[in-house]
Amino acid sequence: MTLPARLTLVACLVALAAGLAACGNADEEPGVDEPAREGLAVPLDGVDYNVFITRQLNPAIPADDAYFEGPEPEPDETLYGVFVQACNNSDEARETVEDFMIVDNQGNEFEPEELPETNKFAYAATELDPKECIPEAGSVAQQGPTAGSMLLFRLPLETTENRPLELEMQGEGDEHLTFELDI
Repeated sequence: MTLPARLTLVACLVALAAGLAACGNADEEPGVDEPAREGLAVPLDGVDYNVFITRQLNPAIPADDAYFEGPEPEPDETLYGVFVQACNNSDEARETVEDFMIVDNQGNEFEPEELPETNKFAYAATELDPKECIPEAGSVAQQGPTAGSMLLFRLPLETTENRPLELEMQGEGDEHLTFELDI
């Protein structure tokens, strides 16, 4: 084999090895062993959870004022909406998760803001009947551009530099899910 052919072969093998390494360990379970990406439905306690989108909110502009009618963030804070869907795809009623937090890469933890029951976008833990979802089919939250129910987080601006930020959901016992937020 000529030297150029050998170099080409070696380059191809290196590229193939790098591609396979990027795929991760096939035995790792997204959301459990490693953070799941936004847009993946991952089961927890019989309910499939999907973080559709995470986005910064500005309640002072018309596009965002329906999501939150509370105090504006302080100059050193920002608001993020994490839009979640939870679906019970089983044949029996299931409880949804009520414990969420964002954790930054420094270990700082942030709980969601409490939103009034009148907020049509707010996520609220509940019992889902078989084949039922949060947000409810046909609701404003489900029909909206985010297609999910909102968890609202008030974060210090400096935290947005401590990426990745991860949303942790605590299920029954030691069961949990983690999603890497795309911010």
